[in-house]
Amino acid sequence: MLSVPNVSEGADPDIIAALDDACRRSGTTVLDRHSDVDHNRTVFSLAGSPVSLTASLVGLASAAARWIDIRRQRGVHPRTGALDVVPVVVLDPGDFPDARATAMAVADGIAYDLEIPVFYYGQIATRPELARPYGLRRHGPDALAALIADGTLRPDVGPERLHPTAGCVLVGVRPPLIAWNVRLPHASLGEARAIADRVRESGGGVPGVRALGLYLPSAGIAQVSMNLEDSRSAPPWVVMQAVRREADRLGVELGASELVGLMPRAALGGVDPGELGLEEFRPSQLLEVSCPALARDEN
Repeated sequence: MLSVPNVSEGADPDIIAALDDACRRSGTTVLDRHSDVDHNRTVFSLAGSPVSLTASLVGLASAAARWIDIRRQRGVHPRTGALDVVPVVVLDPGDFPDARATAMAVADGIAYDLEIPVFYYGQIATRPELARPYGLRRHGPDALAALIADGTLRPDVGPERLHPTAGCVLVGVRPPLIAWNVRLPHASLGEARAIADRVRESGGGVPGVRALGLYLPSAGIAQVSMNLEDSRSAPPWVVMQAVRREADRLGVELGASELVGLMPRAALGGVDPGELGLEEFRPSQLLEVSCPALARDEN
């Protein structure tokens, strides 16, 4: 079973190392770890049995609550918690019952052992607006706390208040997605946002693509940050064609692309990673290479 938890720390190497250690339980393998200073976020890719994965994810939540104070965290990526999202990934439809049971066990451990409220999202969301994390993040931490306090919004499990330092956690079940960033070395933030607006599905762009235009202070450049939710219908090469088209329309030069975490080999569609701008691509970022036991042809 695979999970891709995101924590709201991408800058402090000591904290990141402590979070990494918390994931490493017997029966769980850390397949990949990706940290970003500007996003102030680390994405782990974990594989293990339902029991070991549950222990690792609850342990990660405990470590995140210990080391991360959400009130002091700053970064360009939206967030609502120290351990922000915990997706259990369904690689095959037949895996859904086990994935759901694992997600529920993780949620209970976080909510009752750590007293951190949990909202379900993705395929176990209890309300339509939480099918994606944006449905909760759009409120912002202060507004979210007020909505919980007045009873407008209730966590699915755990205390009916945000944790004072750890916020809340979104625990869900979802199919695989590909997290993909494209740098724009000479573009403005406005141009990055304009490209993201036209590439994302909600703007009439590529189906299954969620996109944000961001500015990365440490690098001094803008970026289009995307989630590709259906790599079979819209693989990276299709999405990159759309990004190039919109960049050309604005006269904007594209820089390097970046894969965050892992992706299935089939998503490349036979295209060389270099043609997609993946200058730092590693073969180990292919799911089949990092963990052959998790590979599925249909992904």
